[in-house]
Amino acid sequence: MSMRTRVLVGAVVLATTTLVPPASADLPNGFRSVGYMPSWSGSVNSIQYTKLTHINYAFALPNSNGTLQGIPDTGKLQQLVSLGHNNGVKVSLAIGGWNDGNDSAFEALAGNANSRTTFVNSVVNVINQYNLDGVDIDWEYPDPGASGNNYSALMQQLSNAMHSRGKLLTAAVVSEGGTANGVQPAVFGYVDWLNIMAYDGGSPHANYDWSINSANFWKSRGLPAAKTVLGVPFYSRPGYFTYSQLVAMDPANANRDCTTAGGAQQCYNGLPTIKRKTQWAMANAGGIMNWELSQDTSGSTSLVSAIYATATGGTPPTGRTGPITGIAGKCVDVAAANSANGTAVQLWTCNGTDAQRWTVGTDGTLRALGKCLDLSGTANGAVARLWDCTGSGAQGWQAQSNGTLRNPASGRCLDATGPSSADGTRLQIWDCFASSNQVWQLPV
Repeated sequence: MSMRTRVLVGAVVLATTTLVPPASADLPNGFRSVGYMPSWSGSVNSIQYTKLTHINYAFALPNSNGTLQGIPDTGKLQQLVSLGHNNGVKVSLAIGGWNDGNDSAFEALAGNANSRTTFVNSVVNVINQYNLDGVDIDWEYPDPGASGNNYSALMQQLSNAMHSRGKLLTAAVVSEGGTANGVQPAVFGYVDWLNIMAYDGGSPHANYDWSINSANFWKSRGLPAAKTVLGVPFYSRPGYFTYSQLVAMDPANANRDCTTAGGAQQCYNGLPTIKRKTQWAMANAGGIMNWELSQDTSGSTSLVSAIYATATGGTPPTGRTGPITGIAGKCVDVAAANSANGTAVQLWTCNGTDAQRWTVGTDGTLRALGKCLDLSGTANGAVARLWDCTGSGAQGWQAQSNGTLRNPASGRCLDATGPSSADGTRLQIWDCFASSNQVWQLPV
């Protein structure tokens, strides 16, 4: 395969919901962390399975008559399936890829009813043979018009076959532009989600604004937020240095988006941008997809770990995750369990939901639903709200010996307005008096 083949890959994932244990990465609200494992690179033993929900094995290629070419390194695939399932992760086969821009086999098979049926049967057979959870279709790219019509017909037939067997069907799509119209809105109803290949574009490469605009482009065409999975690169452009190579050159590169390597500026996504994209996806999409797992590092600079930590609200200290209770035993609650920036934080009857599950961060933050307890200002009456974790003073909290929670930046304490213990009472900050509406019990 060409180097471009290894970069411009996307996915359609089929995954069982009944025969495989729940995904081991316990991410809020069904958030997905999807990673690709190429047949030609990386060890399946180095994958951080407990921080992923889905893995796609890349690639198998179709023939024009609908049959499949031989799957590369089936031993590696079998080991991946075994390790994935042992850790509760769903494993799918990715079919397609850039393939040097040659999509003639997809064009031919999709344009013929008999070949479409042959292809669907071939997919079902390979899933059964290797105990896979699904298939990842990566046709790059169906063109608007007849090609798009044929793609829709193929995806509809695959959807029927996969969903009737308890499988997931997803598809990888181009980031934006006219070619995207080859994926017709009807397809949105056939798939469980689309992986947006928001890389190999933008200046600098895959920058935050360009990538978010790519996802919003698909949402503007009618793709539901829950079916929007934002793709992120684990490599640079233009030189295609892997993230792990760049960090090995200089550990400080983990916190940059551009550096000099190979005699040119190389741009990629470092830890801050990966975290920021994950925060956006938590509030506005259904997950994060990466290309690809063998390009990551291990330890504190790992991008997979950064996605997981952000999606779960950071790495919780042992024994310090649970409800925060206040006046009349009511719980600190995120209104409507909404993770969007600005969502009200309030008192509510304790109900054990994720909206009331807080992590006391080692950095002084209080986190829920992947976001931080934040303030709208520093004056008396500034309201408490949920917001992306930024490390600002508005998100720092110190537990005092008298039971109050003090925000050092303002010098004021978390306070239930009123004072009231009614469900829906908004939280704010106020001068610290240690009255009943300012006393809180943190998780122990």
